Amino acid sequence: MSTEARTDDSLDLRGSFRQWRANRPFWGGLLLTLAGAEILLTEKASLKVVLHIGMQGLAGYLLPTVMLLCGLLILFNPAQRLFYSLLGILLSLGTWVTSNLGGFFIGLLLGAVGSCLAFGWLPDQKPRKRLLRRERA
Repeated sequence: MSTEARTDDSLDLRGSFRQWRANRPFWGGLLLTLAGAEILLTEKASLKVVLHIGMQGLAGYLLPTVMLLCGLLILFNPAQRLFYSLLGILLSLGTWVTSNLGGFFIGLLLGAVGSCLAFGWLPDQKPRKRLLRRERA
C-alpha cells in the first residue's frame, strides 16, 4: 500500500469522524463518560485512600455506572441529550454522597461540565466565522 493511498484513507476517515462529531454533543458526552469511569475506578481504591464509601454500597457503584451509560447515550443518541444531560448532572451531584466525594471531586466536576456542555449543545447552530474562514482557505 503506497503512502499516497494511506494518506487519502486517513484523510477520509478523519473527515468522516469530524462530520460525525459535529452532529452530536461530543465533548459533553465524552466528559460525562470519563467522569463515570473515573468515579468507578476510585471505588477500587485502597481503604487508606477512600474518604467515604457511603452507606449504600450499591449506590456507590450504580450512580457512576448510569453516568457512564448516559455519556455513551449522549454520544450515540443525541436526540435525547436533554434528558440524559439532566440525569447526568443529578447523578454527578449524587456521587458526592455515595462515591468518595464524587471521585475525589474530579469525577464530579467532569460530570457537571460534561452534562452542561451536552445540555447547551444546539444541533442546528450555524458555524462560527472562524470556522467559515478555515473552510474557504
